[in-house]
Amino acid sequence: MSTKLLKGKKGIIFGALDEKSIAWKTALKCYEQGAQLVLTNAPVALRMGEINRLSELCGNAPVIGADVTHLDDLKHLLQDSMKHFGGKIDFILHSVGMSINMRKGHHYTEISYTHNHKTLDISAISLHKLLHTAWNMDAIADWGSVVALTYIAAQRVFPDYNEMADAKALLESISRNFGYHYGVRNKVRINTVSQSPTRTTAGSGVKGFDGFISFAENMSPLGNAPAEDCANYCVTLFSDLTRYVTMQNLFHDGGFSFTGVTQGVVDKMA
Repeated sequence: MSTKLLKGKKGIIFGALDEKSIAWKTALKCYEQGAQLVLTNAPVALRMGEINRLSELCGNAPVIGADVTHLDDLKHLLQDSMKHFGGKIDFILHSVGMSINMRKGHHYTEISYTHNHKTLDISAISLHKLLHTAWNMDAIADWGSVVALTYIAAQRVFPDYNEMADAKALLESISRNFGYHYGVRNKVRINTVSQSPTRTTAGSGVKGFDGFISFAENMSPLGNAPAEDCANYCVTLFSDLTRYVTMQNLFHDGGFSFTGVTQGVVDKMA
């Protein structure tokens, strides 16, 4: 049900590939709640995905391609978005991640550092580049909100999550550090949302992903958080209801992050 929580807000959604994407569901929820949107992804993802269909579902939102590792692309994205909106941006979702070593089947102890640098650039440093560009352009409105999606492997070891664990840890650090500076200057808040393992197109490519899903389900008092509920959570973080929440890593995982063990897991072990 729409309460128009984001009425009058203008935002950019990064990373919607297809209807399985958390970014896709977040875009739909933001539009439902009254926001105006710009959709963006890497040029190759635009060709592979279905973002034009999402655009239609979101009131023919503009689709602007941008490689998050290129500062010029980000500058053009922000310029074109502000021109479309007729003003500054109120919120941004950073839903970007790719591990080249995982795609190529390289074990964490044997990664290619050339690939590793690219993974960190795409999955984490891209957030710094985005915020740096927005900072220099004064593109985000006062009391704006930026949310980046992460995973608990940034704090705990999940062997098959590989180098993405390092990338997520860096992503969370950037969120905290840039969150301080942007908060002081413009009251912009920056947070990460640590979501349950979710059956997205990208997530399903992680080795042993079915095991991740099953384990988390059994270890979470509420069960795994669905992607649609993560989208709802992001909407609240873009809204004025969370104006003083910043620099936080917010777990949206059904209680998994603070559960030592569940009776269900004990019973299985016994």
